[in-house]
Amino acid sequence: MSAAEGPLVVGVDTSTQSTKALVVDVSTGRVVASGQAPHTVSTGAGRESDPRQWWDALREALHQCGDAAREAAAVSIGGQQHGLVALDAQGDPVRPALLWNDVRSAPQAARLVEELGGPKAWAERCGSVPGPSFTVTKWAWLAEHEPDAVRATTAVRLPHDYLTERLTGQGTTDRGDASGTGWWASATEAYDEEVLAHVGLDPALLPRVVRPGEVAGTVRDSGELPFAKGTLVAAGTGDNAAAALGLGLRPGTAVLSLGTSGTVYAVSTRRSADPTGTVAGFADARGDWLPLACTLNCTLAVDRVAALLGLDREAVEPSDSVTLLPYLDGERTPALPHASGLLHGLRHDTTGGQLLQAAYDGAVHSLLGALDLVLDEDADRSAPLLLIGGGARGRAWQQTVRRLSGRPVQVPALGAAAQAAGLLTGEDPAAVARRWDTARGPVLDAVEQDRAALDRIAGVLSDAAPLLERDTGEPGTTDRG
Repeated sequence: MSAAEGPLVVGVDTSTQSTKALVVDVSTGRVVASGQAPHTVSTGAGRESDPRQWWDALREALHQCGDAAREAAAVSIGGQQHGLVALDAQGDPVRPALLWNDVRSAPQAARLVEELGGPKAWAERCGSVPGPSFTVTKWAWLAEHEPDAVRATTAVRLPHDYLTERLTGQGTTDRGDASGTGWWASATEAYDEEVLAHVGLDPALLPRVVRPGEVAGTVRDSGELPFAKGTLVAAGTGDNAAAALGLGLRPGTAVLSLGTSGTVYAVSTRRSADPTGTVAGFADARGDWLPLACTLNCTLAVDRVAALLGLDREAVEPSDSVTLLPYLDGERTPALPHASGLLHGLRHDTTGGQLLQAAYDGAVHSLLGALDLVLDEDADRSAPLLLIGGGARGRAWQQTVRRLSGRPVQVPALGAAAQAAGLLTGEDPAAVARRWDTARGPVLDAVEQDRAALDRIAGVLSDAAPLLERDTGEPGTTDRG
């Protein structure tokens, strides 16, 4: 490791598939070491992971960072949103975590919306209309299907909370991740006692919400990790809020994140309350807001189509006739939790490459449909879209977003650990990220928007709505996040 100019901090991203750790020089933003280790996720009707795998993956990722991790003065953990981690009195999981893309709680989500005043009331109260991704619906599902697990639960956490608590020994969360639960009211920035009482969840089981810039705790004495006892631990946050922070986003800049899930979001100074449920009115990690739309099917769905066709993921060919809606795990945007993939317009001369391009088009169409909804009215809609996530470096993803959006695309070198650095220096984490210039990256010029493709996909989606909405009795088995 070359000598750092300033103190070192660690940024951790625990996603659906893996945990990554970056050691960053606070003075320059330079990444001096990195590590990554995988998780496993169940298949079938549910999407579950053992939280202890996340801890083991964190240990391995930090081990890969070597001596640099031992020198870190602060650490922050960003994690997949919405997941339900139920712990017993010893701090052990009572069952595997229910992940964000486990849509078995779709019936509970519908009932909760109806029982507590309808979509408009939920949007005004919590900023979002909860769908099956939201943690509150998963708790309701657990209470209905596994009451013994509920009775054994003495603490309820989100994925990033679980790892932060294992570092500090204290149950904490932040406003960004809490805003995706459905039991945190954005109108009051506090846990909603009426919602909690309705689903039978004792507020005492929930973590304390740490304020932006506040220290969540310090690393307790543990021989399992390279950190020194007393190393500062930031509040952490959900993955999308962490990315917004790491980019130093200013209001009006739109981000498309291409990962297991697809998300589109922007920072706003105004609290969102969309009664249609398309836009989730999340909080960000600084004190502003992060209106966001999320799709369940993004890179993994397209990769699955490529695998079925025996093609490399870049082996696309243009087509103006075939449409593929890659809703392999049900879908969140549009709200079709029981849907499966749908193919229309197949001909004798349709090629595998055309089918693959149609999968890209279907995935991007869902994201772009919500783009205007997450942006404030005065946002510059000709500015480049920031493309991040695992798919952002893929040429087929880049070209599909350019063609269907008609806007330039920028692929930044996403920064990490800005929250930990801000905690250490007292700076605004977003200002740290801007000082590090984390949003830098090549800009791909705009091309003419392919309105014909957008209209064709929208038409197929509209015509197929009754079929896609049909409940087969096993939501999520259509085989994510």
